[in-house]
Amino acid sequence: MAVSMKEVDPVFQAAGQKDGLEIWRIEKLQVVPVPKESHGKFFTGDSYVILKTTALKNGSFRHDIHYWLGKNTSQDEAGTAAIKTVELDAALGGRAVQYREVQGNETEKFLSYFKPCIIPEEGGVASGFRHTEVNEREHQTRLFVCRGKHTVHVKEVPFARSSLNHDDIFILDTKSKIFQFNGSNSSIQERAKALEVVQYLKDTNHDGKCEVAAVEDGKLMADADAGEFWALFGGFAPLPRKPFSELNGKDSASTSKLLCVNKGQTAPIDSEILTRELLDSTKCYLLDCGSEIYAWMGRETTLEERKRAGSAAEELLREGNRSRSHIIRLMEGFETVIFRSKFDKWPKKADAVVSDESRGKVAALLKRQGFNFKSPAKAAPVKQEPQPQIDCTGNLQVWRVNGSEKTFLSFSEQCKFYSGDCYIFQYTYPGENGDECLIGTWFGKKSVQEERSAATSLADKMIESLKFQAVLVRVYEGKEPIEFFPIFQNLVIYKGGTSTGYKKFISEKGIEDDTYSESGVALFRVQGSGPENMQAIQVDTAASSLNSSYCYILHDGDTVFTWIGNLSSSMDQELAERQLDVIKPNLQSRLLKEGSEYDQFWKLLGVKSEYSSQKIVRDQESDPHLFACTFSKGVLKVREIFNFTQDDLMTEDIFILDCRSCVFVWVGQRVDTKIRAQALNIGEKFLELDILMENVSRETPLYVITEGSEPQYFTRFFTWDFAKSAVSLYLLDYSAFGVFEISRAELIFLPYELFQMHGNSFERRLSIVKDGVKPRADKPKRRPTTSAHTGRSSVPDKSQRSRSMSFSPDRVRVRGRSPAFNALAANFENPNARNLSTPPPVVRKQLPKSVSPDSSKPPPRTASIAAISASLERPKATLIPKSIKANKPQTEASKPKPETNAKEINPTNDNPAATPTVQEDVKESQAEGEEGLLVYPYDRLRTSSTNPATDIDVTRRETYLSSTEFRERFGMTKEAFAKLPKWKQNRLKIALQLF
Repeated sequence: MAVSMKEVDPVFQAAGQKDGLEIWRIEKLQVVPVPKESHGKFFTGDSYVILKTTALKNGSFRHDIHYWLGKNTSQDEAGTAAIKTVELDAALGGRAVQYREVQGNETEKFLSYFKPCIIPEEGGVASGFRHTEVNEREHQTRLFVCRGKHTVHVKEVPFARSSLNHDDIFILDTKSKIFQFNGSNSSIQERAKALEVVQYLKDTNHDGKCEVAAVEDGKLMADADAGEFWALFGGFAPLPRKPFSELNGKDSASTSKLLCVNKGQTAPIDSEILTRELLDSTKCYLLDCGSEIYAWMGRETTLEERKRAGSAAEELLREGNRSRSHIIRLMEGFETVIFRSKFDKWPKKADAVVSDESRGKVAALLKRQGFNFKSPAKAAPVKQEPQPQIDCTGNLQVWRVNGSEKTFLSFSEQCKFYSGDCYIFQYTYPGENGDECLIGTWFGKKSVQEERSAATSLADKMIESLKFQAVLVRVYEGKEPIEFFPIFQNLVIYKGGTSTGYKKFISEKGIEDDTYSESGVALFRVQGSGPENMQAIQVDTAASSLNSSYCYILHDGDTVFTWIGNLSSSMDQELAERQLDVIKPNLQSRLLKEGSEYDQFWKLLGVKSEYSSQKIVRDQESDPHLFACTFSKGVLKVREIFNFTQDDLMTEDIFILDCRSCVFVWVGQRVDTKIRAQALNIGEKFLELDILMENVSRETPLYVITEGSEPQYFTRFFTWDFAKSAVSLYLLDYSAFGVFEISRAELIFLPYELFQMHGNSFERRLSIVKDGVKPRADKPKRRPTTSAHTGRSSVPDKSQRSRSMSFSPDRVRVRGRSPAFNALAANFENPNARNLSTPPPVVRKQLPKSVSPDSSKPPPRTASIAAISASLERPKATLIPKSIKANKPQTEASKPKPETNAKEINPTNDNPAATPTVQEDVKESQAEGEEGLLVYPYDRLRTSSTNPATDIDVTRRETYLSSTEFRERFGMTKEAFAKLPKWKQNRLKIALQLF
């Protein structure tokens, strides 16, 4: 049914034609545009209509409409905003999703438009209140409560002690100082997000010039900032366990109920199972899910019927006194993923191609009514095949998996794969901040599960040996990501397999072995984009395997044909000639154009038959979606982060970036080691859930990326600042407290424990907000020269590129150590060792092409590196209450043993020998035991401990360490530490997670 445009407000006639935000305010029941400089500023007495237009990769636009109602807005203004939202949707062709937003209970999608938060000001047009600018008034002390790990909900509460609680974050904005009070039950992520609000208040209300203080719940008056904070509330007093304000949750969920709307009246539909067939295109329906009410509007409904459906949803909320529930209105064909998930087996969503046509009809109707409506705009389409974001001049190393072992492949064999085998590859290439490393597994279509599991396990060990500073990718044959083929450049995939697992499998199953034979009949499809990215894939020897868009190579022993499809390009033909040199070198091929084949050609293919002419289309990259993940007891829960940025990635969490053609699992440095080990499994669980209901394949490429090692093919989805994420190791110099930086090449030799000195999300952001510490400047980029015409990397000739040199943790790079590394090593090395400013001897030994690096004896590590590793890799003594430990006799196992020669230590040894137990300091234990104090292990004293020590003074955690462990952790005695200034003590304690 055509929609009448007579009642559409003319102010919407040019809306939604470009990417970005458009906002209107309801003034005297009329829609008035809000200037761009005032976006994000809301008043409690007003109602607003907000349009978010997003340009999609396919060239179309997605529209989301929100109408926001201030807590003091009038009923007439609220009703007008709701009606105008329906009119705006009609002007956009009826394809937008509409959301009702109430002050204090906004959706996360809405808040994501105005990061870090919105703080409505008092006033409004209807009330006659004057909108006073911030710089025009005296500063008023205000107290805000912040909730949310990923999106911050900010609400102003009365400035009183009774407003505080142990569960939330509170921000007290005074004239000269901003305090952030962290409730004892709040998470690190919530504290870090609240700091974004602190920064916003500092910039907005204080022009970036004011002090910032963090106050921890439970510290009482021990800290100067805490004392000042509590003095503003009249002194300290115990806080109530029950929050002052209501919990920031939604109305209780209930069983979904479907109601039909007829002339503004609702009637329930009796059905135990909700199906798509229950929805009629000529009617409107309400789906009541408790916390949300969805108003579904059929494509054939009138504009008036859609308005009545919206009003019916509003009435349903008022009757049930459900102020926290959201109303979401959507049009048939443009349902959200969450709405579709409420129904049983919702049909696969087809791409909506009628939106531009309907938008054109709307434009024609408006023009006939005299409105100057512009033609519907369309976003600039994105290239269908994005270029691979990886340098192809790096070093490649490949292994074939045989049973539970891996066999190194020589240079001539590393680009020849079999569909029945599994492979592991390691590729090192120049990146943004030095060499980057990619370790991957490739599973052939007919490979066996045992060898797939073995490949995964072996790859995990390689990642661990590199201190998690490499990217892991899991690839299935036929689902390779765009970064895969440029690494191999000239790849041939044969049928069958050569591994022991495959041979055993086909023998047990009685399956005929179809492994490729040079003397047999074989057909190869040639594909690729150029000489540095070409593949020959063996397909079934049948006419149906042909395709007019490709070139093929067919051979029977020494008889060779090259078949040229009518739709193939000159580049395709050139690639076919190049692949002949690999498959059948030194043999002449007979060129056959499609339609002029010899009888012998068809005879080799069996029988002439029909074949396709459509080019094979791989999974296209879609608009990316970011999800925050929690994984517990094998159950994965995800939460989408809207309008995401780099700052949304928090070091304590795991995030998944889904762009359909591949999935990235990003792991923060502070993620628990047990969860970190499940990163690939988490990605597989995500594919099983199919969150976006796109029928995603479980063989979609999966990347696992550790914080600080983000490659360019991941960072391109963000506005990325490498200064915020570059991997480097920081060491606090105990004399000057300078900050040192260690190069990535040196990181792989250091124990992973040292990487925990970065600080958590809260500590990192606090240093920026409080002290104005800026992220480090970008390092000089080491990218290859790019062409001004193509924008692609300039690649040297194949003759100039060597694939035989491979990077591994066992190979010493030809370079000296950095001064920072020397400074770090000096804190652990024997003072009698050689001068650390002298670079270590250069090892230039290269591996023969036919020898696996695994079987080669690795070069010895320098004494300094070995000393660092040994000092942190040895097991810690078991610490028990001193009164007991003092009387414990020394056993043979506790006696000191000779130190291991540093040159014999292998940084990548998967099975290191057991290290002798460290001897206890009996005299110190006896002395401490006489004091009657308890000693706890460091792991139980850390602020992030999973088994924290109880009944201790949390402000003096370091005092519960034994003298021996104290020296290990702090590099000094307790007496020397006590003489340091307080601020130096705190910095050391923060670095060790004891503060």
